Amino acid sequence: MRLTLVNQFYAPDISPTAQLAASLAEHRARAGDEVTVVTGRGGYLEGLARSGQTAAPAGVRVRRVWTPDVGKSTRLRRVTGYATFFLGSLARLLAAPRQDVVVAMTTPPFVLVTAVAHKLLRRDVRVVLWSMDCYPDAAERFGEISPDSRASRALRRLNRVLLRRVDDVVALDGAMVELLRQYVTPAREPRFHVIPNWERASLFPPPAEGAPVWPGYERLGIADRPVVVYLGNTGIGHRFDTVLDAADRLGDDVAFLFIGGGARWQELQDEVARRRLRNVRFHDYVPKEDTPAVMAGAAGALITLDDRSLGVMSPSKLHSNLAAGLPVVYVGPTGSNVDEAIDATGCGWSLRHGDVDGLVEAVRALPAPEVRARARRAFEERYCDEATLPRFDAVLDREG
Repeated sequence: MRLTLVNQFYAPDISPTAQLAASLAEHRARAGDEVTVVTGRGGYLEGLARSGQTAAPAGVRVRRVWTPDVGKSTRLRRVTGYATFFLGSLARLLAAPRQDVVVAMTTPPFVLVTAVAHKLLRRDVRVVLWSMDCYPDAAERFGEISPDSRASRALRRLNRVLLRRVDDVVALDGAMVELLRQYVTPAREPRFHVIPNWERASLFPPPAEGAPVWPGYERLGIADRPVVVYLGNTGIGHRFDTVLDAADRLGDDVAFLFIGGGARWQELQDEVARRRLRNVRFHDYVPKEDTPAVMAGAAGALITLDDRSLGVMSPSKLHSNLAAGLPVVYVGPTGSNVDEAIDATGCGWSLRHGDVDGLVEAVRALPAPEVRARARRAFEERYCDEATLPRFDAVLDREG
């Protein structure tokens, strides 16, 4: 099979979509496919583009189009990266020899256009949309554009045109499937599949007593107490007021550690300073290979999601949390991928925004050995590459 994946970021970039694209590409190459990845040169974070110049694994051809190394710290930088990658990847797909399957991810939004363009020029090409987020719905819900604006109407019309030409849609949870279904009619509906994201099992062996612990806990002065870790992006789709209320009530008996960055990073730091919370610490992103050591020193993992995010995006940090056997403390709406995981496997606590009492009770229950065991079991059975890649294979290998 000739298979092309299209996504702005690719390993060894640190972004979750880069790692997922690499996992799928390498898996399919080992199975004998001719795999091409169309990606950008800039990194998810500014200044890390050089990490993208390493050689690709055997069997995977990585074609990098020029994108500026400006990161995503401002809207202008984000849009600049999106636009340059969109144009470069479109040129690549238009000139490419016929592919059997093109898998388009959603960074940037509407890069699906490149896959559909290839299909229109070639015969019998299957297009798979691998949806990580949904636009313009996300922009509308967070006030970036008005639902009644010309831009919104044009983008919704574009979605309807594109999805009529898509063969399969892989979404992250049921809420995302229901949202995307608004753009299709039963007569022209693609096949929808819910396949969760994953982490590589090889990177996360079963947690062991005495595993190395990230030295940052000592440097930050929180190695002497239970730590609830939030690892990843603090973007506009997340919300933290309930978490900070609970941190205030818990005091110095527990620490909350935020490792990452994002659009709300400075706002979160400012609010912690305003409240004078001594039990909340911050640290920049750590390399992927340091993640297991970070997890080894934590009592539990924190995940949050704004109610408005339901169906338009899903937290990607769930899978590494489960891999490390960390109980998940989730604050967000029901129906998300995290809520579904907790409901199905008992790997943590699912709480709503405003439930400070419930969050305090959950944190005080940590480290909860029985919940830790369920978290690791959920990873092995549902959320590692060994469990999820066969489900992706069934989509890609389907005839017709």
